[in-house]
Amino acid sequence: MRLLDRYLLRELLVPLGYCLGGFLIFWISSDLITDLNAFQRERLTGLEVAEYYLIRLPDLLVLVTPVALLLALLYALTNHARYHELTAMRAAGVSLWRLCLPYFAVGIALSGAVYVANEHWAPRSEEYAEQVRKRHTTQPTERGWTADLNFRNDRNDRVWRIWAFNVETGEMREPWVDWTLANGDRRQLLAERGWRTNGIWTFANVRLYFPDAGPDSPPLQLLPELAVPEFSETPEQIQSEVKISQLGSLKAARKVQLSIREILNYKLLHPQLTPEKRALLETKLHARLAAPWTCLVVVLMAVPFGAASGRRNVFVGVASSIFICFAYFAIQQFTLVLGVAGKMSPVPAGWLPNVLFGTAGLLLIARVR
Repeated sequence: MRLLDRYLLRELLVPLGYCLGGFLIFWISSDLITDLNAFQRERLTGLEVAEYYLIRLPDLLVLVTPVALLLALLYALTNHARYHELTAMRAAGVSLWRLCLPYFAVGIALSGAVYVANEHWAPRSEEYAEQVRKRHTTQPTERGWTADLNFRNDRNDRVWRIWAFNVETGEMREPWVDWTLANGDRRQLLAERGWRTNGIWTFANVRLYFPDAGPDSPPLQLLPELAVPEFSETPEQIQSEVKISQLGSLKAARKVQLSIREILNYKLLHPQLTPEKRALLETKLHARLAAPWTCLVVVLMAVPFGAASGRRNVFVGVASSIFICFAYFAIQQFTLVLGVAGKMSPVPAGWLPNVLFGTAGLLLIARVR
């Protein structure tokens, strides 16, 4: 069985590599044709263009890996069935489930890889890629700045209004903070700039206001520098706020990629969400959780389509993969739209395509002769 597993893996991994490489070449070529003039205007060198596409690679692989796996699996299984190799293996006493063990192992491994890419690389790839494109058209001191950010920490009852925030360094310009102390006294802080060092926010040229001060107390205190350890907000949480604030724009929302951690952090800081925003974030959360398992669902769907006995052309596998992909992504987009609109619960909106196609795959595998 170990020799058989190696043979089945080799026959799968070779077309899988070709499919991933083909998708990658096609995507880069079509994107280059569209953006070549823009790259020239932005004065990017050949190495910088390569860096740009390397940064965007995780985002692309997250999208095409399930499609490439489905195409490679159907090609390999159809090829095995064409030469009656699967029939011979099963006649030797090897069950179909045991034959599929290498395929399930590849599906689980790719599911883990998609999860890591979705959580750690893809959410920032678009942002980093834009930084490469603006490298020669933006002054170094102005890179990474986002203007007019309002940030509310509902859990700790703190309101931030930041004139400019640098998503690369976490530095602030003209931050204004309104918060309440444990004894109920309010404080307002206006500073020239702020930064976070060793987990503590520090502000320079501070105007500290005391709205609840009595007639005999000064309402304002000027400080050259002030460290505020009780401000627990991290630059990562504020960056998540920047992203989530862009979801109100349809054009920007198409590019926004949120990790599971960013969504959970936002929900932690905003326990009182509006129904519309809660439906949007919950749907995106479950869609993120379900996305990596698409690779395993692909295996369940490909096995009954490709392993059925009979002499068939390998292009039957290609046609089947196109049909399955179209049906899956159509249902996925439909349920996500319903979930974001609040017409469907977020859990089925995110998981329904995987449940439908996974269950169908299990039933079809059980009926394969």
